[in-house]
Amino acid sequence: MADSDVDVAVLGAGIAGCALAHHLAARHVGPILLYDPATPAAGATGRAAGIVTEQLWDPWDVEVARTSKAEYAELAGRWDPSAYTVNGFVRWTRDVRTAALLEESVERLRGWGVEVRTVGPDALAELVPAGRFDGVRGAIYGPDDAVVTPSAIAELYAESARAQGVDVRLAVPMRTPERAGGHWRLRVGSDTVRARRIVVAAGAWSKRLLAELGHALPLVPYRTQAAVLRPSVAVGAAHPSLHDLDADVYARPESGGRILAGDGTEHVEADPDRFPPGGDAAFVAHVAETFAATVPGWADAELVRAWAGVCTATPDRRPVVGPVDADAELYVVAGFNGFGVMRAGGVAARLAEALAAGASSPDAWASLAPVRPDRLAGRPLSFEPKPGFTLEGGDDPRL
Repeated sequence: MADSDVDVAVLGAGIAGCALAHHLAARHVGPILLYDPATPAAGATGRAAGIVTEQLWDPWDVEVARTSKAEYAELAGRWDPSAYTVNGFVRWTRDVRTAALLEESVERLRGWGVEVRTVGPDALAELVPAGRFDGVRGAIYGPDDAVVTPSAIAELYAESARAQGVDVRLAVPMRTPERAGGHWRLRVGSDTVRARRIVVAAGAWSKRLLAELGHALPLVPYRTQAAVLRPSVAVGAAHPSLHDLDADVYARPESGGRILAGDGTEHVEADPDRFPPGGDAAFVAHVAETFAATVPGWADAELVRAWAGVCTATPDRRPVVGPVDADAELYVVAGFNGFGVMRAGGVAARLAEALAAGASSPDAWASLAPVRPDRLAGRPLSFEPKPGFTLEGGDDPRL
């Protein structure tokens, strides 16, 4: 498609960008370009854990995660059943103060319609037979939480978008878009594309791209790590995901009876083009020590591989979604703080609905009010990333 016009150009084919292209096409917004210099899920999406939980910190996040879960289940059910499994999610602590926060979170989550309950040591031992739970002061379990294969879900969205007529351009270079004559001019490979609207969905590269477009936002890329391990006793697909709150290590079942474990987050800014892609020895040792103490049945697990990826933080842990410059028709969907897979489907549906309604609709952006970019006006562009499974409700006073 040389020298062509599109209505919306989505820049980035991670799970959020692919989901947005799918939803825009389903709402008959078009023509649409979905662009990525690599392949779908080549960035953080392809390195994500894929835990999708409703154990989140405010009603907006819960609703978005719920929408995402339903979409992933539907996509996987039609095209790739192995990409989505309901397995539950259990979290525990031996700390008295954290146990009190867990107890508070149960009542709050139930008030938002989340199926979650407290569990004692005996129930924990049934849920996680390889574990040792003496001294545990608090634990909660959400039976409806799930795991997905993020790269597979992103590719299913991309294929759906393509089938609906979206022009998907991958693995070709692109110059920084320029604004001229009331539209955006993009040089994609050897072709020129004019776009009425641009959505930056470039993950860890969003900060740099937006700055090049003259609209710097407080987004900080940060490095995080994960590893796949093979226990001597295979872990079934229905085994719940788990989160040791004290060690801040999570794990989920992986294909072939293996487990995927993280977190290994670094609280400093990273360059998405220059970062150590392998897992650090200290991170792997921390995971092994946690299993030895809390899940001794996995203490002999063989390390299959460890890796790192780059996610993007915002100052308040919420994503940044919506108009960056409404007059120039520049939009963003980024800054998921490590929860991009949990939120992508639901966020993309809301953003597509707003874009389909157009800027003239007074209620177009109501569903994205908590995450609009203008809430970050005046915030420092650099800050310490603080992502993670928070237990607090509403705004965290530590931020």
